[in-house]
Amino acid sequence: MHGVDGWRAVAAATGPADRAAAEAGVRLGYRTAGLPEPERIVWADSPRAALGLLGDSDGPWGTDVRGRSVREAVRSAPWAAERARCHELLGPRGWGRRWALTGGRLWENTERLAGRIRTGLVEEQAGDTAEEAEVRLLLLDAVLGQHDAAWLCAFDTGEGTPLEGLAAVARAAGWWWPYERLAVLCERPVELHRDEAGRLDRGDGPALAFPDGFALYAWRGMPVPADFLAGLDALTPERIRDEENAELRRVMLEHYGYERYLAESGAEPVHRDGTGVLWRTPLPGDEDVVMVEVVNSTPEPDGTSRTYWLRVPPDTRTARQGVAWTFGLDAEVYSPVRET
Repeated sequence: MHGVDGWRAVAAATGPADRAAAEAGVRLGYRTAGLPEPERIVWADSPRAALGLLGDSDGPWGTDVRGRSVREAVRSAPWAAERARCHELLGPRGWGRRWALTGGRLWENTERLAGRIRTGLVEEQAGDTAEEAEVRLLLLDAVLGQHDAAWLCAFDTGEGTPLEGLAAVARAAGWWWPYERLAVLCERPVELHRDEAGRLDRGDGPALAFPDGFALYAWRGMPVPADFLAGLDALTPERIRDEENAELRRVMLEHYGYERYLAESGAEPVHRDGTGVLWRTPLPGDEDVVMVEVVNSTPEPDGTSRTYWLRVPPDTRTARQGVAWTFGLDAEVYSPVRET
């Protein structure tokens, strides 16, 4: 599987890992780095499960048993060498163009997803400062497997290349941890739900879930508690106003609908002009909800005129000012020849 689209599919892959292919890739990666193959390869159902194995100093895979991390030799060194080679071959501008056409197209979404997994692991596994430090140290030893797709996309990972083994693991499995005598490999997620912008997003369950139950919940990219989503279908204006967390309140508003909230919360029009009607309603501990109601001057095929609601900044004072803001203009210079 090659090319940007192929690596994009790798990053988003769900379902059981190809364990045989992943293990072969791990062994090849060690040999390519000039290291003996790991004595044992152990599988975990998620990065959380892997941290549980590695964080148990008295367990069967404690530091004395697994040896030191070899991530630098297996992953970082060959990546740096390939980047230096490409940079020397193509020059700074050529390398910049290559990155923009390959890994640069995947980087934001894959890095965002990996970052959310790291944050979720720290929040769930770290009960105090000492535990947080331990979790973060273990995460530094991880190779991201499928979520390394962006940088692998920028290089030749074919047969006989320095990155062949790493690419093989990425195509077949999730995150993994390489140590002198042990490699721990993770299964891929069983579910991944994102919006059109590539952000984690789901309104009726986990946006990202692994076989062992480790999961992340999110609404349009914003992390939310697992039980928060269950209450969205029973929202009322009173429940929205009572929510103390401003970010969760905004999620509630998006789900409930600003127009509906204005209609049911007793909002009143504060200004009218030729462009529309400005509505405002306060939110305790947060900025006011301010929207402009505008009517499309071009009739629909059935002769009716469609109404639109535009959310505008809370300091908006007139309907014209609000509509102008949506076009990036000041009210004084907003004067359309024809409003549609």
